[in-house]
Amino acid sequence: MDVLNRKLLRDLSEIRGQALTIALVVAAGVASFISLRSTFASLIDSRDEYYSYYRFGDAFAQLKRAPEAAAARIGDIPGVTAVETRVVGTARIHRPPPATVATGLIVSVPGSAPPRLNGYHLVAGRPPRPGSADEAMLLQAFANRSGIRPGEPLRVTLNGRRRTLRIVGIATSPEFIYPMSPGAGAISDDERFGVLWMDREGIAPVLDMKGAFNDMVLQIQPQASEDRILAELDAALDEYGSGGAYGRDLQPSNLVLEGELEQLRSFATVLPGVFLGVAAFLLNVVLFRLIQLHRSQIATLKAVGYTDRRIGIHYLQLAGVIVLIGIGVGTGLGVVLGRGLTELYAEFFRIPVLAYRLQGSVFATAALISIVAAVTGALRGVLNIVRMPPAEAMRPPAPATYRTSLLERLRLQRVFGESARMILREISRAPLRALISGVAIAFAMAITITGRFGYDMIEEFVELQFEGVMREDLTLVYAQPEGNAATRELARLPGVLRAEGLRIVPARLRSGNQWRDVALFGYPEGSELRQLLDNRGRVHDIPSEGVVLTRLLAEILGVELGDRVRAEVREGRRPTLSLSVAGVVDDPVGLNGHMSLTHLSTLLREAPRVSAGLLRVAPGATPVIRERADQMPDVVDVSANSDLVARFHEQTGEYFWAMTLILSAFAAAIAVGVIYNNARVMLSTRQRDLASLRVLGFTRREIAAIMIGELSLQVALAIPFGFLLGKWGAAGVMATVHPERFRFPAVVGADTYGFAVLVVVGSALIAGLL
Repeated sequence: MDVLNRKLLRDLSEIRGQALTIALVVAAGVASFISLRSTFASLIDSRDEYYSYYRFGDAFAQLKRAPEAAAARIGDIPGVTAVETRVVGTARIHRPPPATVATGLIVSVPGSAPPRLNGYHLVAGRPPRPGSADEAMLLQAFANRSGIRPGEPLRVTLNGRRRTLRIVGIATSPEFIYPMSPGAGAISDDERFGVLWMDREGIAPVLDMKGAFNDMVLQIQPQASEDRILAELDAALDEYGSGGAYGRDLQPSNLVLEGELEQLRSFATVLPGVFLGVAAFLLNVVLFRLIQLHRSQIATLKAVGYTDRRIGIHYLQLAGVIVLIGIGVGTGLGVVLGRGLTELYAEFFRIPVLAYRLQGSVFATAALISIVAAVTGALRGVLNIVRMPPAEAMRPPAPATYRTSLLERLRLQRVFGESARMILREISRAPLRALISGVAIAFAMAITITGRFGYDMIEEFVELQFEGVMREDLTLVYAQPEGNAATRELARLPGVLRAEGLRIVPARLRSGNQWRDVALFGYPEGSELRQLLDNRGRVHDIPSEGVVLTRLLAEILGVELGDRVRAEVREGRRPTLSLSVAGVVDDPVGLNGHMSLTHLSTLLREAPRVSAGLLRVAPGATPVIRERADQMPDVVDVSANSDLVARFHEQTGEYFWAMTLILSAFAAAIAVGVIYNNARVMLSTRQRDLASLRVLGFTRREIAAIMIGELSLQVALAIPFGFLLGKWGAAGVMATVHPERFRFPAVVGADTYGFAVLVVVGSALIAGLL
């Protein structure tokens, strides 16, 4: 074996503890990169394959009713390559107790062939027979949740009549990767929302749609202008009661999926950089100190003929071996974590072809970045070797230049004891190393906070939305707007403490060339069950005239207080209203307009009507009232806030638990690596000083207190910066959420800060025991 190779093994044995902790940090960086990047790539590839194979549409439009002949004119729009018309309706699904009534979305499918666009993936059973009006395929998520299998009957209320359908198949669709029930907001509710695919020829007469359609899906050429096509589509369908065409980017299910992908992309970009940056710093510190200790060995090697290049490569090999160990461990761990994350997302998004895929480019990129980090970290030490003449290397390094410290210049040294002065003096002599160590520890805290702050944000959001804004216990959604008599009828139900109505009007708001499809909410005078709050919990009054806009909506439309916007109403007589902007509010969900119900009704030239009934009920009265509401033919959905909150926690709990566990473990790797290596460097460079202290009468405990005190001071100084970086990291994560869907400030609670401190302090104790 070559002399330098034997030396390499001895050097590795000499610094084995430091090498292993650095390799652990590298492994964390590689594992985070491989797991997040491979999961991201798996989701992207699976989504694209799913969308392509089942021909997911590029543009969508819902309307009241149009003759089938109108579809031909849509197909003539330049840039449109395919058109699929459908019949869509709603139903109420009745299941045996204790299950509650659910909302069903009826979607027609052609009987002769699969749909040209927005196809379905048949999981079990078969499609409905052509012409059948009592056979249906059921959405897999709802079927699994309800325990329904092919061949079983399903009772529904459809178009005001009770019918018994036979479930002949179980299916999924790219249109319903993340299915959302009306009234559930952005919460996917498999318990209360299902999709029923039925033969068009059979279901059209039941929904009064024979020879007509009320839903349309388009495929667009890749190079075509989507904005132009949507504008022409709106113009062509306006006479048929169009609700406004929109592109795939605003399709509800796809919007949620894209938001999750953007967050995953951000994590996969930032986290590995933090870990590998820390690894480069540790390699820099360790190799620089090792080379200082090996000065005489290096001089001897140069004297016997080894070139600077060969000696430099030797120390680069030392760094390379450490990094290769980290790459090996990180690759295996990254694959395991990647599979687990992909399975977690498979539970969240229903993509039948979602499978974990390993790509060679991900491994190669992780290895390359790690090697670059190693070379960068080792470069300072290697350059010192090249510049070091043999004669100089034979001498011990020159003593450091000591100066009067800031503490001494301020004459504060007497305030501290001898041990404290030693700690402060040593940190002042190597401020850069202390600073970078503190920053690395702060990043460890920030990673922990970023992984766990979701718990705090969810609790804050639930409190704001379900205790401040939606203060009702039950919400009933009507098929069509009802008069105030409907609210009075609800108030008479046994157990109802208060009943209010809420008007919800779909409209397209325009100002100049800018527009957005929104909901206009009409609040009754003195409303208590539904209030307008901003994302800081402040209540905003509803003005008697004008509209209060979501601040982001006002910015998109380019309007301010006192300006006017045009509202193209998408229901009833479809009037166009001119609304004065009476206020703006930072509400957290969606793009909305808020108005007085009286003022809205006056502008619509109708008596006050309501789209939903809001109920506050006595304790224990919910099941009875819900059962009564389920019998009302005009009610299409009944939801309880408690169910929505439980479902919200169920969806987010497993994901946040997994991210907290993974990121806390990675953060602990950083903290252990930094603190342990700092301790080893302190011991190796100050052996003479520590021995002198023993001669002067210091006990082992006092000397240990000095060493531990210096490390503890680094951790203590890092904590406030860790809090700040963690808050920024949480804000960065929230910035990746689509702002038109969800806007909420990053909330970090005391529990999360405390947990981050616990992770770092626990890691410091582990490092001390090593």
